[in-house]
Amino acid sequence: MSEPDAGSPRTGLAGRRWANFRRNRRGFLSTWIMVVLLLATLPAEFIANDRPLLVQFQDRYYFPVLANYPETTFGGDFATTADYRDPYVRDLIGADGWMLWPLVPFSYRTVALDLGEPAPSPPSAEHWLGTDDQARDVLARLIYGLRISILFGVVLTAFSSTIGIAAGLVQGYFGGLTDLLGQRLIEIWSGLPVLYLLIILASIVTPSFWLLLFLLLLFSWMGLVGVVRAEVLRARNFEYVKAARALGMSNARIMTRHVLPNAMVSTLTFLPFTLAGSVTVLTSLDFLGFGLPPGSPSLGELLNQGKNNLQAPWLGFTGFLALALLLSLLVFIGEAVRDAFDPRKVFQ
Repeated sequence: MSEPDAGSPRTGLAGRRWANFRRNRRGFLSTWIMVVLLLATLPAEFIANDRPLLVQFQDRYYFPVLANYPETTFGGDFATTADYRDPYVRDLIGADGWMLWPLVPFSYRTVALDLGEPAPSPPSAEHWLGTDDQARDVLARLIYGLRISILFGVVLTAFSSTIGIAAGLVQGYFGGLTDLLGQRLIEIWSGLPVLYLLIILASIVTPSFWLLLFLLLLFSWMGLVGVVRAEVLRARNFEYVKAARALGMSNARIMTRHVLPNAMVSTLTFLPFTLAGSVTVLTSLDFLGFGLPPGSPSLGELLNQGKNNLQAPWLGFTGFLALALLLSLLVFIGEAVRDAFDPRKVFQ
């Protein structure tokens, strides 16, 4: 039995949008690549770590990737956490057991002390993408850096979109003085020098993940206000909205159940591009040294290392290709979402 056509009534609106999304082969393929990238970076501790996934010692099983075990557990002399890269600890475990290591036996903070040449060292069989100028494995830091960039972008996009959509919804629905004051506030707030404020704050306090997220959230929520406001200004004059008011329905229910769904169609097409912008902002701040705390794995820090170590081109190429791939995937997915919600293509 053949699959229903995208324009067939049996598929419904959601089915036709999904069909239009799949027709954009570049965006559909980018979605799958992004899924694979997420699956490879979100469980980073199980893929790149300087601790074994599983240790079998004297007929007992241990999970160092999930818990800390003292060296005395394996017959050592010290009660501190075991260093599984230490040859002494390796010999202790190997004498009466075995270890299962991750695919990349390095964490983002692991310093390789057995390099045969000064750091940064070029790619090798042990360090697939080489090491940076502090003798840390580039592939491990890339995996952790991609995870931080994606999670930061997703969280910032979710929070900023929620605030922006709510502000645009209130302004567009009530209009009048509410809209006027809201627009003037946005104009004043958007005129503040964001970069200078971040530099000043970074010199006072050490930015963490959540503090940096909060600071950027103060200014990033305005991106969707104009789009939502314009859609709501148009939708509030529809006949069914006037009928809902005449029936005594509350403003909150009208906004959330009848007006907001119309505004979300155009808003959803902007979310992948907003996500790409959030990733770029974090990378830029890390590159300038005003982002995450020193030592944190990030694409911006990797690019900065490439700038400072021109004799090690693998650092710059790795950071550039990773960032270019991530942003390209997000843009292609955004184009596919735009085609899916395009009213001129839905009923083709």
